[in-house]
Amino acid sequence: MNFASTILVALLAIIATPQQSMPDVNGSADHPLFSGRMPGYRISAYEQQDFKSHKFLTDPQQVIDGKYTEIRYELKDKTKDPGPLTVRRFYENAVKSAGGQILPLLLDSSREYRNAMKITRNGVEVWVELNTYVKPDYILYIVERAPMKQLITADAMAAAIDKEGFVPLDIHFATGKAEILPESRPIIGEIVSLLRKRPNLRIGVEGHTDNTGNPASNKTLSNARSRAVAEAIAAAGISSNRLEPAGYGQERPVADNRTEEGRAKNRRVELVKR
Repeated sequence: MNFASTILVALLAIIATPQQSMPDVNGSADHPLFSGRMPGYRISAYEQQDFKSHKFLTDPQQVIDGKYTEIRYELKDKTKDPGPLTVRRFYENAVKSAGGQILPLLLDSSREYRNAMKITRNGVEVWVELNTYVKPDYILYIVERAPMKQLITADAMAAAIDKEGFVPLDIHFATGKAEILPESRPIIGEIVSLLRKRPNLRIGVEGHTDNTGNPASNKTLSNARSRAVAEAIAAAGISSNRLEPAGYGQERPVADNRTEEGRAKNRRVELVKR
């Protein structure tokens, strides 16, 4: 066998090698907004920045600033292309099932290969663009834009508890989990400050969800989140005997679950005077 034949055989062997074991690029991950990805794909490129702008071709166009994630998914086996419409429906259904919305696009050819979607989770507005122009691959652009909120202080919590007997708090958790996100740690600190100032105060730490998903799962999640908050408070030196965690799931809404704004209000943790 001559040199050219040897090279040809090697190339054919590479082409014939199954691609199912191709790994994702180092440091990459699916975005937590989505529970997974289209079957048969790997992450071939990944970028994440704490702050970046992205123009969404909605009608009207929107330039959104915030935590930016860009993920390119590559089809491992090019003979098994599901088609761009299947990819779009996969992500549309995921966003709709989580209470989000599909946004109208500008009246141009981009509608054939782009989707714009928006969902609000735990008080964070998340914008998503799906680009299938690079078929059979696709790209997700995700920008998390959280509104600036003034931190509620220990004194404000005390005033609300004295007047109403409870205070609702907007504590953020990882999607579908009981992990308290870093931006909510200052609120935990204010709760600790409140309980130190009032050593005789005992509180219920009550978790609530919106009506998205399964009622039993929502109750389990709210229980886990209330315990996570109570454990974080206790870890700062407050006796656990002063804390009564409980989860009520979607049983006690305070706003209309038919709107995203209402669902955001229903996803809360309340401190209740005991």
